Amino acid sequence: MPMTQHTLSRRGLLQALAGTASMWATPALWAQSSRTTPVDGRLVFVFLRGAYDGLSALVPHGDADYYRLRPNIALAQPDGSGQTTLALDTTFGLHPSLQALLPFWKQGVLGAIPAAGSPAPSRSHFDAQHHWEIGVPGKSGSGQGWMNGLAELQSNRNQPADPVAVSVGEANPMILAGASPVQRVPRGDAATKQGALGDTRTRQAVMRLYGGDDALSRTFQAGAESRMQTAKTLTEGAAEQEMGSAQMVAASNGAGSPKGLLLDAQHLGTLMRKDPTLRLGFLSAGGWDTHANQGNATGALANNLGNLATALVQLRRDFSRPNDVVVVASEFGRTSAENGTGGTDHGHGNTLWLMGNRVQGGRWHGEWSGLAQGNLHEGRDLPVHHDFRSVFAQVLRASQGLSAAETDRLFPGFSWDARLDGLMRA
Repeated sequence: MPMTQHTLSRRGLLQALAGTASMWATPALWAQSSRTTPVDGRLVFVFLRGAYDGLSALVPHGDADYYRLRPNIALAQPDGSGQTTLALDTTFGLHPSLQALLPFWKQGVLGAIPAAGSPAPSRSHFDAQHHWEIGVPGKSGSGQGWMNGLAELQSNRNQPADPVAVSVGEANPMILAGASPVQRVPRGDAATKQGALGDTRTRQAVMRLYGGDDALSRTFQAGAESRMQTAKTLTEGAAEQEMGSAQMVAASNGAGSPKGLLLDAQHLGTLMRKDPTLRLGFLSAGGWDTHANQGNATGALANNLGNLATALVQLRRDFSRPNDVVVVASEFGRTSAENGTGGTDHGHGNTLWLMGNRVQGGRWHGEWSGLAQGNLHEGRDLPVHHDFRSVFAQVLRASQGLSAAETDRLFPGFSWDARLDGLMRA
């Protein structure tokens, strides 16, 4: 039976409009922080779900063991052709699919930590991602997402009900779970659609049902307004960017495709550029679990890295203020050695990337012990020399103005890593 104003109950409307207002506003409010330190940096975290192969992104071409461990999928030594490793120094180089990022490295705004990650030894995607998102390695229970906690700390810059964080693509990422309100935006083209609220009669019926002053009605009203305003903003933003008529086709696995990660990055940039209260952004892409047929200069991983590079170029356009930082990471790395099916399995340490004017770019940071057998974690994986929380602490202290006590609150139990001092410019 067609849905009409008369056949809709409050419960039915909630069910029918699930994913509309509920995705755009979080009902809980939070107490304003007592912090007074001015903060103008914007932080964007790009999470590569599935454990991307950092040894193919930041290639240790100066390490003979890399070629011994990967006789079929290693990236060839630099030869200047553009089809082999792009040399950064005598130790590391870029995958050729990341060539678009080479100018950022040369400009000193892109840097890397080649052996970072979670100190927890889990090779479970679910567990490891959970550890990253709540900021507590080894903890399996529920908890506040650390980016939600950061939003709470920064809330003194906004009215209590205004989000300072936005998630594009994922409906409810754990990293943003918590009391602080979060603006949630669907993936891809869906972000520009008003959904059921775009129909005038439906919208009027809904707003009559939720026209009261109770907490549920106020939450729904805020969510509905957010949904419609976001769709309008992104539609206008697309026209401003002059993206052209040709639509980019999303990759079948939905990971970092031009229409996926790139479009999400464009939407994130538009929203955060037009709304100065939004200081924190979250993006994610899947499809990085390359157990078979990984390829080297070409293949599935090369395609994903190329799409990632395109998205990062877009993010650099939108996030290039003095204190803006973009972080790219994954829940763990992959085995140092290739497996029998031309891929790599779940590993441990991995390459973490930072991009921004405050980043001491054009170089890699921290400890690198190479790929000799005796230096590998459990004899097979890149070790974690640097806790990911120590990296984020450096970033947040420099770009977000957080105190030591505040980083301790976000990442309980972590230790400051002096080996990373100098990661960020003063």
